[in-house]
Amino acid sequence: MTLARVTGVLAPVTSPFGSSGDIDTAALKKNIAKGLADGLAGVVIAGSTGEAPLLERDEQRRLTAAAREVVPIDRILLVGTGAESTRAAIALSRDAAAERADAVLVRPPGYYSPMLDAAAVRDHLRAVADASPVPVLLYNIPKYAPVPITLEILAGLQEHRNIIGIKDSSGDPANLAAYRATVPVWSVLVGSASHFKRALDLKCEGGILGAACFAAAACVALKRAVEEGDAAEAEGLQSRIAILDREIVGKLGPAGIKVAMDCVGLIGGAPRSPLRPLRPGERDRVAALVAA
Repeated sequence: MTLARVTGVLAPVTSPFGSSGDIDTAALKKNIAKGLADGLAGVVIAGSTGEAPLLERDEQRRLTAAAREVVPIDRILLVGTGAESTRAAIALSRDAAAERADAVLVRPPGYYSPMLDAAAVRDHLRAVADASPVPVLLYNIPKYAPVPITLEILAGLQEHRNIIGIKDSSGDPANLAAYRATVPVWSVLVGSASHFKRALDLKCEGGILGAACFAAAACVALKRAVEEGDAAEAEGLQSRIAILDREIVGKLGPAGIKVAMDCVGLIGGAPRSPLRPLRPGERDRVAALVAA
């Protein structure tokens, strides 16, 4: 069945590396299984948290295949297939489909951002969506892909038969609200756990949250509290999750998330070079935040 909606809490899972520096698919499967047991609606392979730009094409395909082994058909497997060339993004999307991903997550190119206007980005995203064998979610992340997905771009793509949603990692609630209003039939997902409650209040379908890599149960509980109308519980959870999001996900990136995972009994490990492991003081700070 072709995926039509993406809802709930998804984790953009990290890419575990063994002592040799190669990907560790066994560790990936263990981490995913725990997240699903904690209530995740699905996972994203090769997102920003998964160090996608540092993965080789074959590694990304093998991670996707390993994830599909543990993500059942009633949960969602997304794969990040953004690339600097349209050709490469299409190839990654076809790889993901071959490994039975439910959909792909496609960011704008970033390296040549000064030369890319809205029309170039729109044409790139349309070409990937035209060629992808599985549905596409767009990925707005100005932090890493400096050309934002504007409302103009959305307006030009909202009728595309193969685009079903967008993830907004701008960190701007006003931008998220504008997305929700512009594409009411799409799934709109927030990429910042600091704004998760706000997204749910805006009737967004869910979130792809870095904090869910190590605090999945809390993120799922926040969504449940909002759905049940328990405002006090939701506010309390949002406050605690926002601290983890700002201090670990926002400031320390994949290396910080991996340490937080180690702290809760998951398999985090080291990031891939040129990313650096955390310094001892940073590790202590992450451990204290997670414990609290």
